[in-house]
Amino acid sequence: MKKSFFTVATIALLAGSVTFTSCIGSFNLSNKLLSWNQSVGDKFVNEVVFLAMWIVPVYEISMLADILVLNTIEFWTGDNPVQAGIVKEVQGENGMYTVETLEDGYSITDEEGQTMSLLYDKETSIWSAAAGNDVVKLVKIEDGNAIVYLPNGEEKNVALTADGVMSFRQILENPAYFAVK
Repeated sequence: MKKSFFTVATIALLAGSVTFTSCIGSFNLSNKLLSWNQSVGDKFVNEVVFLAMWIVPVYEISMLADILVLNTIEFWTGDNPVQAGIVKEVQGENGMYTVETLEDGYSITDEEGQTMSLLYDKETSIWSAAAGNDVVKLVKIEDGNAIVYLPNGEEKNVALTADGVMSFRQILENPAYFAVK
């Protein structure tokens, strides 16, 4: 009797473990990006970096890569390619991209060979996007403030406080302002 109970319990446990597994995956790329963001500075710096990375669709690309490519590979092979090396193939909205981790940022190459880089200059504390000879500043973090370089050429000084980040977020969400007399 004890042997059959043990056998039934073992079979039920094995069946349950197979039934309750999923192919969700570990989202290693997105988690590494999140971990990096959390290590940049305090919560206000992290929020400004988060917003900058949301504007330049870094978070969207990493989630899409995890959902469509990396987690599928992990499900079928058991290994996540993010752990394998510093060069990764990412499926984007407009095709495949090769993302290479550099000493000072990331290099992203599309299927046609066009390359763009996200670069961090330690001396100036500025994150920039570079394509060919064109370099566009994104954000600079310094002494409790962030200077965010907007697409229209303006610089927005954001205090790394709850009020400063909220003010910047409102500017992003409601770009039209009207003067009232």
